[in-house]
Amino acid sequence: MRKYFISYDLRNAKNYQKLYDELEKFKAIQILESLYCIKYQDEKTEALRDHFKNFIDGDDGLIIIKSAYWAGVNLDNSPNDL
Repeated sequence: MRKYFISYDLRNAKNYQKLYDELEKFKAIQILESLYCIKYQDEKTEALRDHFKNFIDGDDGLIIIKSAYWAGVNLDNSPNDL
């Protein structure tokens, strides 16, 4: 399993509970305000992007990053906790 970072920019403040609920289903941990980390088996980053874009609006930003290494400071939670 690999770690994937999911970051989003929710524009025009709407109801995003469906995105948060989906992140919870993936057992995502919140790293920073709009950055989550998950462990995922599939190595197709595009598949995760296509999945999560169903939970945001068309004007919102979304990026999925497959990571082998990371470093951070003053994080809300550590990706090592996954």
